[in-house]
Amino acid sequence: MALHKSTEPPPLSPTHCYTQIPSQHGEGCVLPFYGHPATLFRCRWPVTTTVLLLLLSALVYVCWPSDPMVEVVRLRLNKIRIHTLPIINVDLSLYVTLKVRNLDVYSMDFTSLDVAVKYRGKRLGHVRSDHGHVRALGSSYVDAEIDLRGISVLSDVVSLLEDLGRGTVPFDTVTEVSGKLGLFFFGFPLKAKSSCEVLVNTHSQTIARQTCYPER
Repeated sequence: MALHKSTEPPPLSPTHCYTQIPSQHGEGCVLPFYGHPATLFRCRWPVTTTVLLLLLSALVYVCWPSDPMVEVVRLRLNKIRIHTLPIINVDLSLYVTLKVRNLDVYSMDFTSLDVAVKYRGKRLGHVRSDHGHVRALGSSYVDAEIDLRGISVLSDVVSLLEDLGRGTVPFDTVTEVSGKLGLFFFGFPLKAKSSCEVLVNTHSQTIARQTCYPER
């Protein structure tokens, strides 16, 4: 009775996983047997996926829109007039220079920029600037003049005169920016608001101290 030979190869024993090659000293060196490329690809796939996810997360973080930073770089008293009739009141004229910083990787166009000035918690006046353009990762300066007329509350007048006598006047500014961020043919709406506490040195007409923070 004839026996049929099996066509399947015998299973690999542990000795088949290594190849012995001769060495110069007569002793053999054993080299490991490398697996199939498909097995290596399956082993490297989780590492490749992790790297791609990290790169995608970094790209989203860099391209995610952020609010611009607005700070007062110059606040100068132009004119001060004190009226005694019919009541005591003070007129002020302020010259303000704002620095708008774009922290995004695409350009910014603002349609309006409104600056309000407060003195000891009371709003004195505001000024609005027209449209402007700030390049990606760049800065732009905006100049404005604010006329504050008729500061007639006696406590405010007395406090202002005392601050002028000391040579430092504290002001609060609230800046609102509206516009859009541009990326190729797309535009993202932009609206930001920031507040600054500014201490002006009236002798040198410079900012002695400033603290700015965004408002939500």
